[in-house]
Amino acid sequence: MATVMHQFSKAAHLDWIGKLFGRRRNLSLDQKAQLSSWRELPRASLETGLETSRFVVIDVESSGLNLSLDHLIAIGAVAVTNGKIDVADSFEVVLQQSESSSHENILIHGISRSAQRNGVPPAEALLLFLQYLQKTPLVAFHVTFDETMIRRAMKQFLGLNFRHEWLDLAYVMPGLYPEKSKQLRLLDEWHRYFDIRNPARHNAVADAVSTAQLFLVAARKARERRIVTYQGLRHVEKAQRWVSWQQT
Repeated sequence: MATVMHQFSKAAHLDWIGKLFGRRRNLSLDQKAQLSSWRELPRASLETGLETSRFVVIDVESSGLNLSLDHLIAIGAVAVTNGKIDVADSFEVVLQQSESSSHENILIHGISRSAQRNGVPPAEALLLFLQYLQKTPLVAFHVTFDETMIRRAMKQFLGLNFRHEWLDLAYVMPGLYPEKSKQLRLLDEWHRYFDIRNPARHNAVADAVSTAQLFLVAARKARERRIVTYQGLRHVEKAQRWVSWQQT
């Protein structure tokens, strides 16, 4: 009996460790090889020029806005290469859901119940995203949400602790346009101000493309201040985060 209890305790301990650090859930040998190949890619330099490099602008759709309870449904992304949006270099995937999200949630992102149930198996979908992304730096608006959803999915389905370079336009834009920082806060408000139109709002790829247009606006403004690298914009973001913290 003691031996059985010991084995049970050991199994429970291993299960707890697995939940804490994540597992590679039933990955095939090919999937493990894909993940290993991605890990071995060299990290991108953050000092690369905004006009001479590739950046990936990303948007996600989820089952809701609760960072603790909701989960990833879709990823949309588009590349900005050498200072231009490359629509041909875009990415979109819907992760297969065991249960589709609520009717109210579907009305927001437009991904039907059947599309969710017939999506790409999560591990495969995330590996496809990594293959597309490589180690390219990421750009988003309100990074915390997108990053949390993606990191949790990576941990759950690939056992991957996804640590990547992100740039948050929600702080970069008011950092570059301080005179507009109190007037413009939401993504849609920045879009309206710069006449950036998005006919398919809450479609992940469409949102990524419109956010990419805002990124180009930021890059042009940055050049006026002699900021010409991704790292330079990260410094703007960091400074604006400090300003925002001081104002709270």
